[in-house]
Amino acid sequence: MCQLLGLNCATPTDASFSFTGFCKRGGNTDHHADGWGIAFFEGRGLRLFVDHQCAAESPMARFLQQYPLKSKNIVAHVRKATIGEVSLENAHPFTRELWGRHWVFAHNGDLKDYHPKLHAAFQPVGTTDSERAFCWLMQELAKSHAHLPTVCELTHTLRELIPQITAFGTFNCLLSNGDAMWAHCSTKLHHLTRQHPFAQATLADHDWTVNFADVNQPGDRATVIVTTPLTNNEQWTAFEPGELKVFVDGLHVA
Repeated sequence: MCQLLGLNCATPTDASFSFTGFCKRGGNTDHHADGWGIAFFEGRGLRLFVDHQCAAESPMARFLQQYPLKSKNIVAHVRKATIGEVSLENAHPFTRELWGRHWVFAHNGDLKDYHPKLHAAFQPVGTTDSERAFCWLMQELAKSHAHLPTVCELTHTLRELIPQITAFGTFNCLLSNGDAMWAHCSTKLHHLTRQHPFAQATLADHDWTVNFADVNQPGDRATVIVTTPLTNNEQWTAFEPGELKVFVDGLHVA
């Protein structure tokens, strides 16, 4: 299956450290070699990079590891194809517009025989079960709310909608609109929060140690969400199966 990476931060933060270790899993230290992608929110704007090449060998992935784009919400994905061929249109994350805002989604898992009824406004471009699920979520959110609701209201609606998808299989996912990060676990997902006083972290997939006290201010805070822990010297918290967590400004709020 695929792997997920999300960052939700109090201040704009670059993902170079986490993304470097994560990319190694895209065909080097792990077998998720069927494409990758990463999305950075910048205010109301969005920078999206996707590639059907494996992340461990992609020139664009190497460029982004060294180019410190900063964002308060970042979603990344390395793919192991199960449903849908290896192609650019099937690379996560996927994006759609709703209520005048960008939404970004990435999924890990398989949804068997999942073909929801979709209206004209939200249709998949590729052939993955993941994009179909994303389109259905956007469609149902749009039906449930006339305007952009609060994070609390969105969370309540998502808690009603997601079980209708998990009935078809495994649905580990990340969803963000730039204000918050929603993370749902079916089988495996972990998170940790880095904040003052900061400490050292060492990547599990790459020889790189960073002392975050040297590169952060006391008001900085970042929550990292990932399928399998990225570092081997930090305390990661595992999600419970079926759990939906919401993060705003690097804090777990629901």
